[in-house]
Amino acid sequence: MDQPGRFVLGEVIYGLEDAAPLVRDGIPVLGSHMAADPSEVRTERWTVDQPIRGTGTDNGLVYSFTDDFLFCAGYIPEQGLFTEATREAYTAVFDLVERLGYPSIFRMWNLIGRINADNSEGLEVYRDFCRGRAQAFELYAAQGEDMPSATGIGSRGQGVAFYFLASRSAARVNIENARQIPAYNYPEQYGPKPPSFARATYLATGDQGLGTGALYISGTAGILGHETVHADDLDKQCRVALENIEYLISRRNLSGHGVPRGYELADVTQVKVYVRHREHMPAVRAACEEAFPNPMDIAYFNVDICRSDLLVEIEGVIA
Repeated sequence: MDQPGRFVLGEVIYGLEDAAPLVRDGIPVLGSHMAADPSEVRTERWTVDQPIRGTGTDNGLVYSFTDDFLFCAGYIPEQGLFTEATREAYTAVFDLVERLGYPSIFRMWNLIGRINADNSEGLEVYRDFCRGRAQAFELYAAQGEDMPSATGIGSRGQGVAFYFLASRSAARVNIENARQIPAYNYPEQYGPKPPSFARATYLATGDQGLGTGALYISGTAGILGHETVHADDLDKQCRVALENIEYLISRRNLSGHGVPRGYELADVTQVKVYVRHREHMPAVRAACEEAFPNPMDIAYFNVDICRSDLLVEIEGVIA
């Protein structure tokens, strides 16, 4: 996944405007306003070496699937309250994966307009969104350890663009980080419902059990325990985020989850970096280029982050 392949499973345009999900030329396509100028526009293509078996639309979702994998995308329009619409959208996601037979969702993204603004009731939009997402997980009877890796990040547009990847049968291990409290166990100070995601997900590939696989790293920031650290210091926040990823993917941490291997930052092949303040972009770019010396692809976006005191967030894939 997210590597050169013969068949395009889905496409996400990190562009200059929101674009409702559609099927174009047989490929599900989602657009989100993530770029500040044309130089930042990126198209993310999820490709596989298996023929596409089907493509369709369902309840506002667009999707495509192979024998083993499913890509799906949707959009929640801007509104005063997001809880109900988010719950309905995520419930539609869970219904779809059950109906099509791809029960193992292993990676999700949520690109949220006005993420730190207040909704019509005075609740932060991100917390409003998290409440609806958590309610859908509860309806789906998913416990904390069942929640896959995810990113919840700001966008420059309106509403919420979201997409996810699921597998039919590949072994999946959700990974936590001893440096951080699991997000789904955050205390009530972060909203009426905690965020619903794992710090990473390892998806086995091939026929060697958990010996070979791909690791999907959630959006990671300068958080220790459940608290933001170094709120006014970009360099230190960036360092903590990188240290969190470094520990997360280490042999010590992965072996504790039953994954018989470990990685280093240099092994991360796909990286996306989100930076709150545009003037911080050069410093973050320098830090990430040093930390990830040989990525296949690294992209930077100037957008808001899920907490107003977070300055940078980093995600990645090792495949």
